[in-house]
Amino acid sequence: MGLRQVFAALALAAFAAAAPAQDYPAKPIRLIVPFPPGGGTDIAARTVANKLSETLRWTFVVENKPGAGGNLGVEQAVKSPPDGYTLVIGQTSKLAINPALYAKLPYDPLKDLSPIALIVSAPVVLVVAANSPYKSLGDLLAAARRDPGAVTFASPGNGTVSHLAGELLQRASGVKFTHVPYKGAAQAMTDLLGGQVQSFMSSVPSALAQIKGGRLRAIAVTSAKRAAEMPEVPAIAESGYAGFDATTWYGLLAPAGTPAAVIKRLNAEVNRVLGMPDVSGRLAAEGGEVLGGSPEGFASLLKADHAKWGRIVKESGAKVD
Repeated sequence: MGLRQVFAALALAAFAAAAPAQDYPAKPIRLIVPFPPGGGTDIAARTVANKLSETLRWTFVVENKPGAGGNLGVEQAVKSPPDGYTLVIGQTSKLAINPALYAKLPYDPLKDLSPIALIVSAPVVLVVAANSPYKSLGDLLAAARRDPGAVTFASPGNGTVSHLAGELLQRASGVKFTHVPYKGAAQAMTDLLGGQVQSFMSSVPSALAQIKGGRLRAIAVTSAKRAAEMPEVPAIAESGYAGFDATTWYGLLAPAGTPAAVIKRLNAEVNRVLGMPDVSGRLAAEGGEVLGGSPEGFASLLKADHAKWGRIVKESGAKVD
């Protein structure tokens, strides 16, 4: 092959690699949210998808696919064609915790998904109803010590960061709660307000409006320091449990094998909208810290948290009920 033919072949290869991104998207993009509407995962997904639609005229079809601790929605994503037209919003619980919590998982998050971009991170907030007798974390723990198992704590599902944060709190404080798992935040919130459960380990986005509206009382956050949106709420770490830290992140992913050019395009667009004041302000107002960054950075965090939460699951003795 002559030099001219070599250059022609290289140019053709470069064009072929760039073509998916140049032509993308040619049809609506399906975005799977593996939880019901209204929770932190759903809010993060719709905030980003709506802004991408608004600024690029792309069409997103957001599908809530709850079930099996988020595994059902992720499984649907990894089994979809890797063409950039099916995406999933992943969360710490589904991608870093579930592999250790479930004996058999229908996907391997480190092999079956291509990270695109992190969106936001947030602590878990421990809330009680506004009319609850528990005014502080100390009150709740004292009640649990007096009558082990009598105090209930809800979570949006087995294996979520909220669930494990509750398990870690029991382990750190030496008390015994009764865990009540739900299939998402909405019903847990309804039952907390209705008095069916006494406390709820909630994502901040799921609870913040009710906290600000005076229907819920926030008594602690699970991050190492206080949340910027709720500076009056103490961190568990400063309440006698130094080193306590359990936060969750949300990020956008595609099935493994999705063209690198499409991943790069999506990453650039997600980072662009995350830098917009209305988007970052919306996410911050929900108690989140905007992240963004590269696909490689997301992949590194996923790998590190996969190992970290695997150890925590083992040490805490958490089980899928």
